[in-house]
Amino acid sequence: MDTIFAEATPPGRGGVSVVRVSGPEARAILESLAGVVSAPRVAHVRALRDGDDLIDRALVIRFDENHSFTGEDVAEFHLHGAPVIANRLSQALLTRGARRAEAGEFTRRAFLNGRINLAEAEGFADLLSAETEAQRKLAIRNAEGELGQVVDALRARLIRAGALIEASIDFADEEVPEEVPQEVFEIAQEISAEISQLLASFPATERLREGYEVAIIGKPNAGKSTLLNQIAKREVALVSDIAGTTRDVLELRTDLRGLPVTFLDTAGLRESNDKVEMMGVERARQRAENADLRIHLTESGVSEEVKRPGDLIVRSKADLGQGTGLSISAKTGEGVADLLDMVYDVLRQRAADSGLVAHKRQAEALERARQALQLEEGMAPEFLAERIRQANQALEVMIGRIEAENYLDEIFLSFCIGK
Repeated sequence: MDTIFAEATPPGRGGVSVVRVSGPEARAILESLAGVVSAPRVAHVRALRDGDDLIDRALVIRFDENHSFTGEDVAEFHLHGAPVIANRLSQALLTRGARRAEAGEFTRRAFLNGRINLAEAEGFADLLSAETEAQRKLAIRNAEGELGQVVDALRARLIRAGALIEASIDFADEEVPEEVPQEVFEIAQEISAEISQLLASFPATERLREGYEVAIIGKPNAGKSTLLNQIAKREVALVSDIAGTTRDVLELRTDLRGLPVTFLDTAGLRESNDKVEMMGVERARQRAENADLRIHLTESGVSEEVKRPGDLIVRSKADLGQGTGLSISAKTGEGVADLLDMVYDVLRQRAADSGLVAHKRQAEALERARQALQLEEGMAPEFLAERIRQANQALEVMIGRIEAENYLDEIFLSFCIGK
């Protein structure tokens, strides 16, 4: 492979700028700039020189093949954080035959060199895009290989089942214990049940990874936009006494105590002769229908919209009168904290059902494995062996051991340069 390099820290001025080099020429390039670096994985303070030009005095570290993140020879330069220094080093690296890395190329090489599996790579991608504590915890579990470990344990038992079947085929004329075929069925049933548990948690895990949507719905002038501004602690939505001011869906992404939540301010639900307003109303209904949770904001405390399980009915404009049930004043902020507590409690309960399977690709591979394991009594051993092989192959596809090429570009292009 080519020797690649990239700035691993965000561009701009800072305390330290880290430039990472990976590939067969990494050590030679490092020592051409910093002199001999004899000890691997030990930080050395060296003067970096390109000919007679002193680039910087930096901390340098080298990692040998099979002892680095990518599995290749790697060199790291920890420079002072002025952009001009990283740019000057980049010029020196280019003249020595290295090229700039593409997005996700370091992690892609780690996968191709067997340092991580595909589920771990997806975990790293999720970790880079995590915005809340709950997303970080989910991503770090997969980046550390927890899902891969579960799959490897399932595969080990499938191999046991396959061996038992092969024994019944190879020694068909010999005396084989009757319980051998039955053990195969038991293993298949147990693994199928465990896969079902993993799949059952997928919808909740996917929502946690992507973030929850909470739609604020109600009639015009119910206080929806004012409530959104209260949640944001700033003016996000335009507020007016004129009905129909909000004509599109406004979004506010927030970190609600570690949960990723997007609040949606929707157009007031009413009939109108204004074509543009009615387009906004229709869009509001569609987004509300797909939202994870809906807040019905109404002055009377009674919503005319169809209520779904878990929906919250909230009486608005509490500062103007008394009423029963949960009430808020989006204008003064009264009751808004209690409302957010309720939203958090609902979503926290849903997040509690999350597991490890966070991507559709993973869920589809597990479903193929589960379908293959629907064994029937009386099946010929050859058919049983083929079903076990199909299930094992589906699990291998899930962690990227085989047939991973179709997923690589999609996964690694989501990474930043230098990762």
